[in-house]
Amino acid sequence: MTAPIVEMRDIRKHFGRVIALNGVSFDIRAGECHCLLGDNGAGKSTFIKTMSGVFRPSSGEMLIEGQPTRFDTPRDAMAAGIATVYQDLAMIPLMSVSRNFWMGREPEKGFWPFRYFDSARADRITMAEMAKMGISLRGPDQAVGTLSGGERQTVAIARAVHFGARVLILDEPTSALGVRQTANVLGTIDRVRKNGIGVVFITHNTRHALAVGDRFTVLNRGRTLGTARRGEVDAATLQDMMAGGQELIELEASLGGTI
Repeated sequence: MTAPIVEMRDIRKHFGRVIALNGVSFDIRAGECHCLLGDNGAGKSTFIKTMSGVFRPSSGEMLIEGQPTRFDTPRDAMAAGIATVYQDLAMIPLMSVSRNFWMGREPEKGFWPFRYFDSARADRITMAEMAKMGISLRGPDQAVGTLSGGERQTVAIARAVHFGARVLILDEPTSALGVRQTANVLGTIDRVRKNGIGVVFITHNTRHALAVGDRFTVLNRGRTLGTARRGEVDAATLQDMMAGGQELIELEASLGGTI
């Protein structure tokens, strides 16, 4: 088994007296999809922001390829190859796919041969990268707002991969999508994983997680309740852990089995 690209050990995050993360351990390896599951309030958002450099942990250790690391900003995480695709995607609907793809990268010293934005080259690269992800565009000038939700997710994922992501954190990428769009995003995750990139798939949907996941870790009230590999756990068990496990069983009994 390969060593983890990123390892989080006993991560705790406090906001005053509020304990958002209470000893979370998690790791991600190249070429795998590690699903982090949890209901609302489980600590998923805080974990994402801690792993991606938005928050500093109150305690615990983070390692990149075995070396202790501390991120002071999201830019530090990006420089280490950790890219995050949030639910809002940070895209401008009326802007073209190509301009959204390159937004914030123009002109980039060391990438562009001249200190100006080479739009023709950018368009060619955008079309090629989207084709790799199975998305056929009318052209690079097609407005992002005309794409489906799943296609917009794919643009964001393709952008992160092209700019050097070794670990891709996906924040609930299928939560607001229909069946066809969800299938497109799950297919994209599978392609990315097969290219050797580690994918951290944040979700509360056990069926989506089981479709592409290699390992599954459940968060509940800021704690990890365990990690299982594919074939070791089913949807019902994951759902029960997310919902509270023994607490849910006791509540169900007190309500006469109505949950």
